[in-house]
Amino acid sequence: MLEILTGVISGTISGTGMGGGTILILILSVFMGIDQHIAQATNLVFFVPTSITAIITTIKEKLINWKIGIPVAIAGIVGAIIGAKISVNMDVNHLKKYFGIFLMIITIYEIYSLIKQNKKSINTNNK
Repeated sequence: MLEILTGVISGTISGTGMGGGTILILILSVFMGIDQHIAQATNLVFFVPTSITAIITTIKEKLINWKIGIPVAIAGIVGAIIGAKISVNMDVNHLKKYFGIFLMIITIYEIYSLIKQNKKSINTNNK
């Protein structure tokens, strides 16, 4: 049952474009005790169908800027290949540490963005 709940939560977050794989890796490695390498590989299997679904939906809604999207996708594919080669040869403890640092950076950025947005909203409402 936990696997299904994990998939639904990750899929929902992924469908919004916010990176459900990050949540999936966290749940698999921390709460389900799965090795970091296996959690990341599982995320890749999860990523393909959810990405295709999100791409189809956004194409139908005409929300993709192809001039930006194509070069970013190509660079992302190259980066994914490089990252996969690096992570496969990396010690699992280092991989966990780097993933944790990545999550902290994302968290700090999101909190900063919320504070900045809140301040902007307050200034706009006071005028």
